[in-house]
Amino acid sequence: MKISARNQIKGSIIEVKPGVVTAKVIIDIGGGNRLSSVITMDSVEELNLKPGDEVVAIIKSTEVMIGKE
Repeated sequence: MKISARNQIKGSIIEVKPGVVTAKVIIDIGGGNRLSSVITMDSVEELNLKPGDEVVAIIKSTEVMIGKE
């Protein structure tokens, strides 16, 4: 699969927290770091996402927020 997004982070799914319309997918990206994404339940089902699956988080610049403590 080729895509235009440059920010791609490989990891494995730790947990899928399903909701009515969306699900929160938590990904272990190594080094004690986790990344989470909220996607539709349709996408979870179409991709058959489950804990242990190896995935790639794809981040477009228009979808990234920055926080600072």
